[in-house]
Amino acid sequence: MNRELFGVFGGIDAFERFRSRDEFDRVVVGPDVTVGLGDPGLDRAGWSDIAVDGANGCVVYGEAYAPDDEAGASWLLERTATEGLDALASFNGSYLAVIDLDGEFPFVVTDPIRSRECFYTDDPGVRVFGTDALAVARTIREPSLKDDGVLEFLHLGVTLGEKTWLSGLRRLPIDSRLTPDAVESLGRFVYEPREFDYVDELAARLSRAVRRRSSTPGRKGVLLSAGYDSRILLSQVSGIERSYTVGASDAQEVRGAKQLADQYGASHTALPPDERYLLADESKVRYSQGIKESLHIHHAGYTDDLEVETMYHGLLSDTLFRGHFGARDGVDVLGKRVPFERLDSDPDPVETLLEKFGYDRDASLDLAERTRFDADPEPFVRAAIADEFASNRWRANAIQNAITCCGIANQPSMPFHNHLADRFYAPFLATDVELVDWHLRTPPEHRTTETFLKACRRIDDRILRHRPPDRPRGHVLLNEVEGFIRRKTPLLSSFEPPWPDRAALFDRYDLDRRLFSNRNRLRSLPPRHKLRLNDVQTWFGACVGAEDESRQPLRASRAPSESGNG
Repeated sequence: MNRELFGVFGGIDAFERFRSRDEFDRVVVGPDVTVGLGDPGLDRAGWSDIAVDGANGCVVYGEAYAPDDEAGASWLLERTATEGLDALASFNGSYLAVIDLDGEFPFVVTDPIRSRECFYTDDPGVRVFGTDALAVARTIREPSLKDDGVLEFLHLGVTLGEKTWLSGLRRLPIDSRLTPDAVESLGRFVYEPREFDYVDELAARLSRAVRRRSSTPGRKGVLLSAGYDSRILLSQVSGIERSYTVGASDAQEVRGAKQLADQYGASHTALPPDERYLLADESKVRYSQGIKESLHIHHAGYTDDLEVETMYHGLLSDTLFRGHFGARDGVDVLGKRVPFERLDSDPDPVETLLEKFGYDRDASLDLAERTRFDADPEPFVRAAIADEFASNRWRANAIQNAITCCGIANQPSMPFHNHLADRFYAPFLATDVELVDWHLRTPPEHRTTETFLKACRRIDDRILRHRPPDRPRGHVLLNEVEGFIRRKTPLLSSFEPPWPDRAALFDRYDLDRRLFSNRNRLRSLPPRHKLRLNDVQTWFGACVGAEDESRQPLRASRAPSESGNG
């Protein structure tokens, strides 16, 4: 990792049992906690920062903004000493912070939506924590797979809640803090809807959030789709010179993104979908953190082609501002669910979240038959989602907000940001504390694409000059109906999906042979599930150094009548 925070609740001797000082740019030794911080952006405004005042200390890792442009760590240390945990409500960004106040126990805290993970273990006899799951996992004396964490990942694409793929390795839950011997929930991420001008407030807060993130170093770029979420950054951040889209140059998504880049005066580069898009080695899988799919890091294989120091992106904008996890009413037409704009008045949380996480029952049944995890996945995934939904139910006033809260707490696409933030300065717009507050205060029926686009037009009335290629109409239902008609009418071309065809690429670059040369029984699985298997094997292998067959964590099953490789 280029950027990392690693620490122990203990002194320098405890720290050096696991890591050398030389691995970090700074090591801070406090009365009760020792932290190593490695970050080439250390002490740059808006990024990782350290403050020490006598026996008190604060280490901030990631992107962080204090009120009135004060130095982040100094502000947080001073305010926490005087205001306690209330100070955290005003601290802004995508960060992990370690605070050690003389006379009080130290603690570690993430931003409210856990956009920066904190992994921890007590296995070595002292509580070890850090931002790199693999580095923390390597302190565990005899690491072993945790079956429920692995199964959730294989069937849902995400490991839920506090779990990881390893026994003894856990992660800090959403909106909580880690102490030497406990995990405590905080109250920053709690839904409290109220009436206000949702459009005006969103426009004003978006403008301020973008301004906070505009003074970044070096050449600026943006990972640009033809959709809505990244164009506000291209529109409002001065100095974005370059834009990048993964896809063939003649793809609808790429052509749409190039139109946007031309409109705002940025160069545009299409990153051709080849083996680099899917092939996941240890250097890519590490950013999955042993909990999520490396597939979401669409750009990982093209890092050397991204010739910028700062890279912007629109990740989670659809989730925070446009109600991605909302359960919508709809109608079934010829086997296709056509959603309405209105919310479902009586949604089933488990059914909704299964759909949002992309659960595929047939593929999961096939996977279960072909691996040592041969139990029926259906009751397992339903119980897992029900338990996770219940764990944060207290944060939401109504069922729709509770579903969204569960989705945000387990957002599958976070590896996308993990990789960017390790390789570039990667401002994360959606984590702005004012925008998170807007999300929590706005009723779910107003967290819509319509509200978001109205706010965007108030910021820039040219922003919808070019509509997304798969959403040419100004109404959600009309776009769904047109998409349905195109799919069912032989003479009309369908809207192209925004991402490259995984199955075609998997076959074209012979990934079955390259990833599963001795696993013939896995080859009938869908590419996405095979990629998940590769993620687990690669990550666990990096953890324990397993090379031989006997240490493979996901040995494929073999039918009694079979012989040869299985």
